Amino acid sequence: MKVLKFGGTSVGSIESIQNVKKIAEARKEPIIIVVSALGGITDQLLKTARMAVAGDSAYLQEIETIVNRHYNVIEGVVLTDKKVETRKKVNELLDELTNIYKGVYLIRDLSAKTNDMIVSYGERMSSVIVSNAIAGAKLYDSREFIKTDTQFGKHNCNFGLTNKLVKETFTELPQITLIPGFIATDSVTGEITNLGRGGSDYTAAIVAAALQAEMLEIWTDVDGFLTADPRIISNAYVIDKLSFVEAMELCNFGAKVIFPPTIYPVYHKNIPIIIKNTFNPDAPGTFISRNMVGDKKKAIKGISSINDACLITVQGLGMVGVIGVNFRIFRALAKSGISVFLVSQAASENNTSFGVRNADADLAVKVLKEEFEHEISIGEINDIKAEKDLACVAIVGENMKHTPGIAGKLFGTLGRNGINVIACAQGASETNISFVIRLDSLRKALNVIHESFFLSDYQELNLFVAGVGLVGGNLLQQIQKQQEKLLKEKSLKINVVGLINSKHCLFKREGINLENYKEELATATAPATPESIISGILEMNIFNSVFVDCTASETIASVYNDLLKHNVSVVCANKVAASSSYENYTELKQTANLRGVKFLFETNVGAGLPIINTMNALTNSGDRILKLEAVLSGTLNFIFNTLSEEIPLSKTIVMAKEAGFAEPDPRIDLSGKDVIRKLVILSREAGYPIEQEDVKKNLFIPQKYFDGSLEDFWNNVSELDGEFEERRKALVADNKRYRFVAKLEKGEASVGLQEVDDSHPFFHLEGSNNIIMITTERYNEYPMIIKGYGAGASVTAAGVFADIISIANIR
Repeated sequence: MKVLKFGGTSVGSIESIQNVKKIAEARKEPIIIVVSALGGITDQLLKTARMAVAGDSAYLQEIETIVNRHYNVIEGVVLTDKKVETRKKVNELLDELTNIYKGVYLIRDLSAKTNDMIVSYGERMSSVIVSNAIAGAKLYDSREFIKTDTQFGKHNCNFGLTNKLVKETFTELPQITLIPGFIATDSVTGEITNLGRGGSDYTAAIVAAALQAEMLEIWTDVDGFLTADPRIISNAYVIDKLSFVEAMELCNFGAKVIFPPTIYPVYHKNIPIIIKNTFNPDAPGTFISRNMVGDKKKAIKGISSINDACLITVQGLGMVGVIGVNFRIFRALAKSGISVFLVSQAASENNTSFGVRNADADLAVKVLKEEFEHEISIGEINDIKAEKDLACVAIVGENMKHTPGIAGKLFGTLGRNGINVIACAQGASETNISFVIRLDSLRKALNVIHESFFLSDYQELNLFVAGVGLVGGNLLQQIQKQQEKLLKEKSLKINVVGLINSKHCLFKREGINLENYKEELATATAPATPESIISGILEMNIFNSVFVDCTASETIASVYNDLLKHNVSVVCANKVAASSSYENYTELKQTANLRGVKFLFETNVGAGLPIINTMNALTNSGDRILKLEAVLSGTLNFIFNTLSEEIPLSKTIVMAKEAGFAEPDPRIDLSGKDVIRKLVILSREAGYPIEQEDVKKNLFIPQKYFDGSLEDFWNNVSELDGEFEERRKALVADNKRYRFVAKLEKGEASVGLQEVDDSHPFFHLEGSNNIIMITTERYNEYPMIIKGYGAGASVTAAGVFADIISIANIR
């Protein structure tokens, strides 16, 4: 024999009751069906009661709605030969209900007893209807055998009496037995009571345990327990198997698949539970048993949360060493019927914090102030306060037992994403770690935990990209091209959730379609100011956030520190920040380290070449960089490699700009400013506190060409062609070439034009390539050389993309 419970939307409509009918009539073995009220009717019954007690005559219209809904369901599902009988019985119940409402309206009073009576009609009417919709079903009245005792205003099952009456009632079972869930009667007075919201599950479990059923089936409107709330975690999936302990922990912390007390009766009789979907009966569902099952590689099974939590703290030095303080706290709360779902206490015993629902917070504070009135008056206990609008999250899984590092991984993950834990608790059973956070961090917390503990099929990075010109545009194209491959092969999902150009910002939590991002960005109205950028990113409060700067803007670089402080990683092609004052550079790096996020700028030097990463690998392994020599300007290298008898200096500059090697204002390259910035960055990464002003300059273009406007420069630069042609000829005659070399040696930095012969590693540097020679204590006689493309939008974008990928720690 099996017990099947149908509730919520499972009996919410004609279609859903037809599904119940099909499931029931297909069974061969005897079954007991427990049904709840038609979906939403309980709320409507309570709403109508509140209208009546308030003297609102519109309650009569609500009654009419309730009547019509039940009549419609009768016409749609009840067997033809049972319709008259069903309608008669339901009419009797509706007449009783209407008279109760009239009494409430007249005397303007709604007692707890009357309230229990009113809500009972939902189950009583639905059970009559469903029993007459299923061929051969026999209806029993659960009020005759489900008995309760009242304690602190709540109705608790009297198991001794209930088990006895259930066994006596069902000595012989028909093929299909049907009983209403939720409702009961007081074991002493016989008055109608109920088992609480969701109590139909509990009714089914009580009956299953009393009759030693083979299985308890909970039929609802979801496929089973999910790893997390699907409204927040888009890739949450059904957990196929849970232990009773795991299911209980998930239920107690907000997983509303079944009513939490449901598990107790069947657990003690070792009766398994299966959660099934009435609207998708072929889905396997979630199987719950005493056995600990599941993938042992996954430490946790699921995440559950309560989003209306309040943390109350009782604190005072007068609590230290005093026996019985906690007894008094929880006794006072229990007397007022206040349930506590989390307790956290300092080892010094000077404070105890506990979580309650927001609705219970004010009463809890009141009764505790009364309980500790004397201690508060003499200063032994401070004023008792409640912090509302919090959320409580629990990670659950029996595989957490004796597995080191779970808590560390949990809190490390939260910390890296800027989520502050206000209080936490873990029982000795090690099946649940619970913690309290601010409500506005709940979505982010659930996402990062779900991902961190491998409950998600993939990892996500959420990008805010500033600059959609040459580098940024290429980056977005590369991301679009690689998105599907990264998801399939590396389980990495990259979402672009923000775009910023020189005028406007666009933010979309669901992601921006990279096929038409230009059109979307064109319609954006938020200004691209530092304040707007920072507020837009922080207000989104999205997990695994990465700010990607593909501009050369000082304004954009100014937002890095604020973002890093709020746990947003920064990847930049922009050299402004890393080459700014040494104080700002170190602050950015220290902030990133402190917050557990990344500040990456590999493309600041050498575009996509692995220069900075290589230097970091050397120094982190204990090597010491003694000397750096490098050609770091792809633009200048292109110019000196292109210079010929047919192509004068002025034309090579134009060609460099057209090829995308030069900055929008090529004077930045020609003045050596860009190389100085790169050398400063490399020097700092090598461990030397160099400022731009410390770099010695040996420039090859007179200052007057930089003092005027950009237009003046283009008009006058051809004046240098003749001189450079003469110098070029002399170099060719000596089998030499010009290279603009950046050098760091013995802590001194310099840049300047240098002649190199064909024996020098820099001589054969082609096109816009870069090269760097690194001399270290280990690489001394034979320096390390890194060489390759050092300019161009495509390779720079690829380098930025590589930094982004590295944040995900995938290979």
